[in-house]
Amino acid sequence: MCDQSLYSKYERGEREIPLNLIVRLADYYNVSIDYLVGRCEKSDF
Repeated sequence: MCDQSLYSKYERGEREIPLNLIVRLADYYNVSIDYLVGRCEKSDF
């Protein structure tokens, strides 16, 4: 969904991940957004 340099900036906290990308990642991995961003420990909805 993005090139390596952009992904690295997300990992290092140099850029914020856009909300629409977080939603797509949560859908792809079939987890809640809260789980994806570390706000809960349970991965199912």
